[in-house]
Amino acid sequence: MLSNILIIIGCVVAATLFLFLVTRTSAAHARKESNDFTGAVVAVIGTTYAVILAFTLAGVWAMSQQAQANEEQEANALVNVFRIASQLKDPNARAIQELCVRYVDNALQREWPAMLKQQLPPEGGEIINQLWKLAGESQAHAQPDAIAAYQLMEELRGLTQYRRIRAMQVREALPGILWAVLVVGGIITVASSCFFGVPNFRFHLLQVLVLSFLIALVLVAIADIDQPYQGQVTVAPQGFQFAASTLHNLPSP
Repeated sequence: MLSNILIIIGCVVAATLFLFLVTRTSAAHARKESNDFTGAVVAVIGTTYAVILAFTLAGVWAMSQQAQANEEQEANALVNVFRIASQLKDPNARAIQELCVRYVDNALQREWPAMLKQQLPPEGGEIINQLWKLAGESQAHAQPDAIAAYQLMEELRGLTQYRRIRAMQVREALPGILWAVLVVGGIITVASSCFFGVPNFRFHLLQVLVLSFLIALVLVAIADIDQPYQGQVTVAPQGFQFAASTLHNLPSP
């Protein structure tokens, strides 16, 4: 949070210094003569940049929401596997439930701290492989439990898919070229607003301060939301916490 505040302050200070530089090198009345042309150029630049900024912010927020929903679905699929296993009249049923408990504990205790560093330990994937092996054995000789065995395979398929998506989301981030567009576009937009010829310097300064503050604030928000499992705004393991309370027979959090 402190780094975000420092970045915003730095952007505002840089914009202010650039405005002072412009006013020192050219008088306001001289720049006022080209206000019509400057206004037209700034309107095009500002509109283009506003669209890019809005779409980028909406995109990273949608990605963050999808990551949260995927986490909930993964945890829900795990609970379903655990509950369906209790309906199987199969010696592997208990082992499947124990693997489910190991999976949720591993996700909360090891995977979530590791994902802050863009890492995903392999233990979860190994547990899923063991679940597939046991589920396959159960389905092979589950004549009286055919429906339950089929449901178990379906939920396990969903669990595997959601985990694969989470593994991709851990590494997702905006490409460098897009960040270059955002940063350079912000600099150009703020710099262009400094070339207006405004007789009242305080009013001009206020406009530049507000514009630079707003752009810096949105860029910081994009940076924080960009990676769902890193930064200031991260996906919380609420689904897995609820799953842990269910699998351990504890009260819901």
